[in-house]
Amino acid sequence: MRILMWDVHGGYTDSLVAGTHDYLFLPPDSSGRGGLARYGDSPPSNAYQVTAEELRDRPPDVVLLQRLEEIDLCSELLRLRPGHELAAIFLEHNTPKADVPSTRHPLADEPGMPLVHVTHFNELFWDCGHTRTRVIEHGVADPGLRYTGRLARLAFVVNEPVRRWRVTGTDLLARFADFDVDAFGIDADLLPDALRPAHQRVNFAGNLSPNMLHDAMAERRVYLHLNRWTSLGLSLIQAMMLGMPVVVLDTTEASRAVPPVAGARSTDISELIDATRALLADPDEALHRGLISRRAALDRYGVPRFLHDWDLAFKEAAAEHA
Repeated sequence: MRILMWDVHGGYTDSLVAGTHDYLFLPPDSSGRGGLARYGDSPPSNAYQVTAEELRDRPPDVVLLQRLEEIDLCSELLRLRPGHELAAIFLEHNTPKADVPSTRHPLADEPGMPLVHVTHFNELFWDCGHTRTRVIEHGVADPGLRYTGRLARLAFVVNEPVRRWRVTGTDLLARFADFDVDAFGIDADLLPDALRPAHQRVNFAGNLSPNMLHDAMAERRVYLHLNRWTSLGLSLIQAMMLGMPVVVLDTTEASRAVPPVAGARSTDISELIDATRALLADPDEALHRGLISRRAALDRYGVPRFLHDWDLAFKEAAAEHA
């Protein structure tokens, strides 16, 4: 099939274009973002940049929407309304932002626009009315078992941790002031100053390319995940696949994704602190739990299952508009 989509979440796009369909992307916007710009001179072999004129002459089989504005953009450029004149799926990446658990999704009761949620928790908490929904859990490419844990430090991977503060549990880092923490991600360089004097052992370790980030994470003994209210982060799954033991705040989808024996999982911060101290002090135990962590992530979040689920979703959407 020919699938029109936008490169909204890089990791998600990478997993999706590993499938067998042809993925179509409109050119970058005036700022140079979008299209296939992120791939530079080496886009995936089944990803193509196409113009609106080409799509009008030969519409895609399905459009995969991820932002509400893409509905109007698609209507304007293709002159076909998604969900009515064009087979469409809306992929919802996020948890509701307000009035939980009563938030109605903007596409609630939209008959022609099935919704795909990335976690069961998200589907449970969005009120989608009579709109058809399904869950396709994340698919993450296996970065390989890289764990060494040679550094008795915590890895903390969050983009914009200061701006997103309580959402990503950044404020909770102050409770981990006895430990050395290496923070990775966009604007993570703002974190050390934002946490002082409550925590003076946080170090900005870089906003690295995926491969470099995986190597750097795997050198740290424990991965720390403190998100209060976001969808299940790909960095957590990647840490598990690397073979890292994980210390995780037990919120949103964590209880489904992380077995307690993979490190520690709790809403009691004192329990997480105790587990962190024990894992940092015992490299053999950290290694053992990291292997359990890796197996759990591979079993649930492998790319083959993910692509199979998407194949079914695309097939059903296209059949309804055949």
